[in-house]
Amino acid sequence: MAAIIPAILVMSLGVAVAAPPPNAVTEISFLMPQVQPQDPDTYLCKAMKVEEAHKYITGFVPTANANIAHHILLYGCEYPGGDPESIWDCGEMSTTTRNYQKGSVCAEGSRILYAWAMEAPRLNLPPDVSFDVGQKTPIKYLVLQVHYKNVTSFKPPLNQKDSSGLTLITTQTATPKEAGVYLMVTDGVIRAHTTEYFEVACEMPEDIEIIPFAYRTHAHTLGRVISGYRVRDGKWTEIGRKDPRLPEMFYNVTNPGITIKKGDILAARCTMENTLDHDVAIGSTQNDEMCNFYIMYYVNTPPTLQQDVCSSYGPPTWYWEDFEDQKAINLKAQPSTISVIPGADKPLIKTKQKFYSNPLLEARDEELEEMVPSELSAEEIMYLLQKMDAERQEGERSYLPDY
Repeated sequence: MAAIIPAILVMSLGVAVAAPPPNAVTEISFLMPQVQPQDPDTYLCKAMKVEEAHKYITGFVPTANANIAHHILLYGCEYPGGDPESIWDCGEMSTTTRNYQKGSVCAEGSRILYAWAMEAPRLNLPPDVSFDVGQKTPIKYLVLQVHYKNVTSFKPPLNQKDSSGLTLITTQTATPKEAGVYLMVTDGVIRAHTTEYFEVACEMPEDIEIIPFAYRTHAHTLGRVISGYRVRDGKWTEIGRKDPRLPEMFYNVTNPGITIKKGDILAARCTMENTLDHDVAIGSTQNDEMCNFYIMYYVNTPPTLQQDVCSSYGPPTWYWEDFEDQKAINLKAQPSTISVIPGADKPLIKTKQKFYSNPLLEARDEELEEMVPSELSAEEIMYLLQKMDAERQEGERSYLPDY
């Protein structure tokens, strides 16, 4: 006798099993559809509309090869920057990529939910924490961005195709705590044969208490240690510190239970060593650099932060000593371990340099100032930095003086 399937709906074209209970765990595959990018440093995006009901994301399982995919980002958007029914080029707007139309990651309401690089393993959120997405939230679409650094396997004679992406672990049952991500990022340049500090700091402007539970660091080849801190009443407390050459997973914060509230200062530093014979700027390609410190947090009572990015112009234009309220940031109290690679016993010391004028950086600063960077989203700031990258590559090294 055939097995009896409870709660079935008989339809003219077959039989459908009833929807799973609300607390059931559902895995959603969100992968690139067998793409073949032909240009190195191509950024491809794919959108997924979230169904009418809320979904709560409780985990992320990456599917990617670090030799092909430089990194993967998952964004939440009110509306995507490209055609939701197709794949689009969401990288630097000043370059030409074959076979794909161009667009930003999000047209409206950009938020970073997750980031992967360097063979990082899956991430499970704490049992009572999730990302709330769906049509009753500002996140109506999820957008997957994959940065392809190596496209050799996609060309003849191999002609391979790629399905990098994520499996999202979801439920329809609300969790008591809602997750969010706060990104700290810098622009800037590191000169040849120097050690440099890329620094960023912002005062928390919103009257929302967040509790960091994980952090992630990201740099390319020159990053040695990236550190993040909360400064409250002049006292520095470490959120996380890691060598970015290790798997770029989200690690548990150094001080569990730490809170961040209005008036606190968040500060991060990327310590970089450039042993190359040329200067390296922050940019979107694998030959450029990046300085990113991600804070994954939860709130006990929604909403999460609306201003979820902190940015600076970086060296040689901006350092912590340029922070507006020097009394509040209290640099005399900064920890001695900020530029110490975990496991080492001595800090990496910044190379003393003579001041030099950098007309491209000055022009970029003037343009960004007109746009009020503190009011831009993370995706908008990254777009501006990527847009200016071509100018740096064409002219930057021509005006930098020798030692």
